[in-house]
Amino acid sequence: MDIYKPLVALLAIVNPVGVVPFFIHFTSHLTREQRKKTILVSSFTAFLVISISALVGLRVIEFFGISLASFQVGGGTLLLISSIQMLNAQPAESRKDDLTEGADKADSGSSIAVVPLAIPLLTGPATISTMVIYADRTRHWWELAVLVGYGVVVGLLTYLVFSASGRIARALGQTGINIMTRLMGLILAALAVELLADGLIKLFPVLASHISG
Repeated sequence: MDIYKPLVALLAIVNPVGVVPFFIHFTSHLTREQRKKTILVSSFTAFLVISISALVGLRVIEFFGISLASFQVGGGTLLLISSIQMLNAQPAESRKDDLTEGADKADSGSSIAVVPLAIPLLTGPATISTMVIYADRTRHWWELAVLVGYGVVVGLLTYLVFSASGRIARALGQTGINIMTRLMGLILAALAVELLADGLIKLFPVLASHISG
């Protein structure tokens, strides 16, 4: 397993800086203590999604009899779609309905830490697919531990970014956040194409001979 690629992919997909405007909007009515709790729960949930996906994701797809190559093509396609969203300056995992639901919850005073902030704005299908694909490439227990460690890194980064959300928004502005999201989207698109190509070659080995020829 290329030890750094999973972290690069995770940082590009999760991209907490790109979620800052939504975090500010959804938590604007909360007290300081409520906002702190929301940050903690969102960060911990993101860590859980990443870690559980790395540890048991493979078992789930094996249970349903799905080949890794097929899952890799599907996951690569999902990452490519997410990267296109990011190139349009939208969070990788978001849908309009999720944002509407978050606004409704914010208005009603309900918790928005898990849905939609942690799932799906921070983590979702693209994140899960990425962790399952890279978990299959591990050959030693410590490599799996590294993937879980990356979940810790993403959780801590989310906590720090959300805690400094006001300063980040003032420093970067919406334009700066959009630029960063688009750059992350470009990186994610490259990783998605690589995963797609690898999966397609596994499904159709004849492609490899044409490429090498």
